[in-house]
Amino acid sequence: MDAPLVELAEAGGLPPDLVGGKAGTLGVLAADGFPVPPGFVVTAPAAVRAAGMGEAIAAAADRAGSGPFAVRSSAAAEDLPDASYAGLYESFLDVPRPELVDAVGRVVAAAADPRVAAYRGTAGPENGAADGRGAPVVAVLVQQMVDAAAAGVGFTADPVTGEREITVVTAVRGLGARLVSGEALGEEWRVGDGHAALSRPDSEPPVLQESEARAVAALAERVAAARGGPQDIEWALDRRRRLFLLQARPMTALPEPVDWTPPGPGLWTRNFRIGEWLAEAMTPLFASWLLPALEDGYLDGMRATVGTVVPFRYATVNGWYYNATPIPSPVLLARVVLANRGRAPWFLYNALVRVSHDPAAADRAVLQRLAERWRKELLPAYRRQVAAAHDQVAAAPPERLVELVDQLGRTAGAYLWYLAVVGGSAWKMEAALLRFCRQHLAGVPAVLDDPQVLLRGLPGTAPTSTPPHAVLSLDWHEPTAGETGAAGAPVDDPAGQTRHALLAQRRVQAEQACREALANKPALLARFTRLVTVTQRYTVLREEQARDLTLGWPALRRCVRRFGEELQARGAIARAEDVFFLIRAEVTGALTGQLGEPLTETAARREDTWQRQRRLPAPLTLGAPARLIGDPIARAVEAARTPGQLPAGAIVGQPASAGRVTGPVRLVTGPADFADFTTGDVLLAPTTAPAFTPLFARAAAVVTDGGTLAAHASLIAREYGIPAVVGTGDATRRLHPGQLVTVDGGAGTVIVVSTGSGPWGRS
Repeated sequence: MDAPLVELAEAGGLPPDLVGGKAGTLGVLAADGFPVPPGFVVTAPAAVRAAGMGEAIAAAADRAGSGPFAVRSSAAAEDLPDASYAGLYESFLDVPRPELVDAVGRVVAAAADPRVAAYRGTAGPENGAADGRGAPVVAVLVQQMVDAAAAGVGFTADPVTGEREITVVTAVRGLGARLVSGEALGEEWRVGDGHAALSRPDSEPPVLQESEARAVAALAERVAAARGGPQDIEWALDRRRRLFLLQARPMTALPEPVDWTPPGPGLWTRNFRIGEWLAEAMTPLFASWLLPALEDGYLDGMRATVGTVVPFRYATVNGWYYNATPIPSPVLLARVVLANRGRAPWFLYNALVRVSHDPAAADRAVLQRLAERWRKELLPAYRRQVAAAHDQVAAAPPERLVELVDQLGRTAGAYLWYLAVVGGSAWKMEAALLRFCRQHLAGVPAVLDDPQVLLRGLPGTAPTSTPPHAVLSLDWHEPTAGETGAAGAPVDDPAGQTRHALLAQRRVQAEQACREALANKPALLARFTRLVTVTQRYTVLREEQARDLTLGWPALRRCVRRFGEELQARGAIARAEDVFFLIRAEVTGALTGQLGEPLTETAARREDTWQRQRRLPAPLTLGAPARLIGDPIARAVEAARTPGQLPAGAIVGQPASAGRVTGPVRLVTGPADFADFTTGDVLLAPTTAPAFTPLFARAAAVVTDGGTLAAHASLIAREYGIPAVVGTGDATRRLHPGQLVTVDGGAGTVIVVSTGSGPWGRS
């Protein structure tokens, strides 16, 4: 066919090297009745001489509409199932009719950009979008511009999880160029199984009504049915709210659907115990080596103090850590009863049950002795072991490095047991204190709205600097504070110190008000005194213990770096850091010469899998709790939540630190984000660990995906007197930087106020 221009509806049956992939697809869809804006195609051979086609382009424009126009490339290899070329070619929007010829010429010229040639090279010769002289083969698509009130994209499968039963619709006001370019995240709807849910608000009111989100999803699904596979579409609603299809391409590199089936009976939680310290999917080396060592050490600590072990089941699901509480059985109960001459049941009763209703008695019976054992025996032994390891790492042979990793891992696991039982008692004691206040001190203004005032401004809970062993995650893939340069940095500024002093003053005043209210009730006054004293002591102790859990991580990371450097020198891996994507058996086998084959491809494949898994919206829980036990965490959360109706559209998590604040969202995933965090920002993170502590002095509030009432974010937020909502599951996906949000730490909710930033304040 020699026609230099063709109507868009006629382009569907023409060869790709004439009209290109984009116009060919839209031509087929237009001919089938889809709402595609009218237009025409300057075919590839004619496009290179667009300057001589002015009259033909003008005539075709008259048939397409009054303008303005969208002028875009349509290359032969564009929008293919295995090479989309998305965003590589040039587009021009709102082009007036007199400038059409120039715009067509600029689209053709842009196709010769080096980045297009580079992508064409990686896509392979079968996607060769070039003529015999190596010049790109590009047709130009011209369409009537849609005066968009809203626009966006639609995926007929979840691009992260691969789930085919969900259509994801993302929208912004006006043109969709900001969304496609990545400049804006936009509002997100998830449509499927008869439901349409606004999963990520962008503004109030929403960009789309539910019926409009459903209409976009239905359009995308019709395109997928017509094209025979999952599709990525671009769409727009004009000022009269009419829906148009602007582009359709196959979804490339779509992962297989993710299965979140529980790994066994019972309730599995990803943000409890070790999971509290893991912000994302685990790297293979951590999951196969350090994690088992930590779990074994945890049981070592239990055996040494209880006289038996009550194993915690743990599993990896799509790379994420999950653990489940033990399921009661006659065998397990018998083991506990007989262990340690019958003292195990007494220990467990105090550590797990009595601490929640009579903390002072549990402290006298069991916990105080365990706390002293941690301070005088385990902590000094851990420090000595770490110091010895630092002295040996540089010159130790590989087999000694393996021993050091195992030893440090098990000791850290035993330390974690003490942290869980001793420091972990703090939130149970706090729950008892809050119940007491609500029951007996409801008339005291100082604690009426915020009983946590009694636990703020405590001495010893606000560190003055970041230790070098502070981490973002227990996964040794993440660098320590000493490696990132954050170690030694002052945690508090003068404003933070002033705030801490003010909180301490309010605490003392609140305590005095409570004592005066109970002055004529000596039994209750004595009970209050015991309760507040022991709870404050364990609040401080928990943070003390948490700070030093990772004392061994600098040495552990030095050992792993030695492994990586050795394997790189032997040609087993391409980069030293690839060692994190091997498993223990591969590392030790390669070091001893038992594995002769290079592991480069294995490491690369696993890293790709990890990169995908770390982006998955991993559920906080899998399965269901045992009937007899229930979910103690859920009960504690609801007991802590401020009574009242949850607001519609709110992100709901665990009420970790009371207070209500409005401020701009700032997403923080690591040290690279610390410098941009300013006073008054709402700290949004997957989870927080001690390395995040410097930000709390400046934060207006804290919101995390993971964590519990006992997590680092919860305790430090309470100490700094700022609201915190933890355990939201997916707040980092539903919120984005710059949004103004109201964080209610008592109710455990986050509400989007507006898309932009603004002044913040307490209410």
